[in-house]
Amino acid sequence: MGSSLKSAQFLIESRLRDAARGDWDACYDLGVDYSTGVNGVRIDLVEAHKWFNIAASRGGHESARYCRAEVADEMTAREIAEAQTRARAWLSDTSRRAA
Repeated sequence: MGSSLKSAQFLIESRLRDAARGDWDACYDLGVDYSTGVNGVRIDLVEAHKWFNIAASRGGHESARYCRAEVADEMTAREIAEAQTRARAWLSDTSRRAA
């Protein structure tokens, strides 16, 4: 059981690193993880929307656009605004680190 949790944590950390390098598929995968509660993360629709939004807006990821809309249907306007704020902050922070 501990090994499974470590593997899931490694996968999430790996996806976060890949996302920071501009891997939009990793952003989409993080959205899937947070929207379904797999790979050691709990369901968090705000985080899921954030990652789908980044994959859709920066990477042109079509599946992310669809998933973002699906997740948004289950969220309040305030939650969507929070997800958008988090996405902008992550993109800003990531671009500062890359510079």
